[in-house]
Amino acid sequence: MAQAAQPAQKQAPAPGGQAGSAPLGRAVDSGAKTAAPAATAAPRFVSLRSRLVHLRTGPGTQYPIDWVYLRRGLPMEVVQQFEEWRRVRDWQGTEGWTHHTNLTNERTVIVVGGGERLVRERSSERANVVARAEPGVIFRLSKCDAQWCQVEKDEHRGWIKRGEVWGIPPEEGLAR
Repeated sequence: MAQAAQPAQKQAPAPGGQAGSAPLGRAVDSGAKTAAPAATAAPRFVSLRSRLVHLRTGPGTQYPIDWVYLRRGLPMEVVQQFEEWRRVRDWQGTEGWTHHTNLTNERTVIVVGGGERLVRERSSERANVVARAEPGVIFRLSKCDAQWCQVEKDEHRGWIKRGEVWGIPPEEGLAR
């Protein structure tokens, strides 16, 4: 039987202006070292390098911390750059600034929408189900076509509908 993974939950700011995103499932950790994202044009997708990342209200340490993310591998969209700082947006629309060293070019996606999503053996509605994922589960992204994305997490590898994940723009065709 396919296993269900558990989502992450984002928390409102705590006293002192900090908040977290507490994982209920395991965060994706490939162990691979990836260079920090180069100063390429925004927007683009990246992921959080470590299990603790601060989002600030502006591009510098003089700005207060607005959010604290506790989830390595969480996909983020870079929407703006200023020197070594990146303004990023998460799947819920929350934005803030973080230093580029907190980001990696490793591509991940997060399951979105209501209810359980099916991960299939092949990119077909008729293919066998290899896993079930709830909203908030993070997968490493391998490649996408127009309708499906090949993803993996732990021992599970398969295909999920492109519209059921966030972390890749609709017009992008990713192949590795």
